[in-house]
Amino acid sequence: MIRPVRHRTAQAKSTARAIPEGGACLRWVRDRAICLVLCALGVPVFAQTDSSLPVPSGQPVHLSDVLLDNNPGELWVRFRFVAPKIGASVGRIGYDVASKDMEHLCQVLAVPYVALHELQPSRVVISLSDRPVEFGDTAPDATQYFEAYRLEQSRCIWEGL
Repeated sequence: MIRPVRHRTAQAKSTARAIPEGGACLRWVRDRAICLVLCALGVPVFAQTDSSLPVPSGQPVHLSDVLLDNNPGELWVRFRFVAPKIGASVGRIGYDVASKDMEHLCQVLAVPYVALHELQPSRVVISLSDRPVEFGDTAPDATQYFEAYRLEQSRCIWEGL
């Protein structure tokens, strides 16, 4: 069954999901909006055993949440991903490589998603975490990378925070 996307405001300790639990374009195609965006961009619907989104580094990246956040005083759309291979230790994917993945995710997922839902965000935030972390919770042992972008003419422009 395909469920419609509902937008609500995200607040710490109270995550409003714009996609269903488990991410987008999984085995049962749980979120039509994300799937339509990905398919329209030529990104194949993923194999039944792999729900990873394609990124330049090739690491497995899974969409966990899309949040609409008015807390900064303006609309920010937050795309939260789990990327279990990120980290600073040897053999892990560091920030320098992961930042290219975040820019790619902004361009190929966030831009069409925002257009499809006719949103006007001041910022788009792409975050990667090596494990699921609830929005607003602290997780000192988790590795997390964040980047903010403004959208101009369907392009992600990096906003160093």
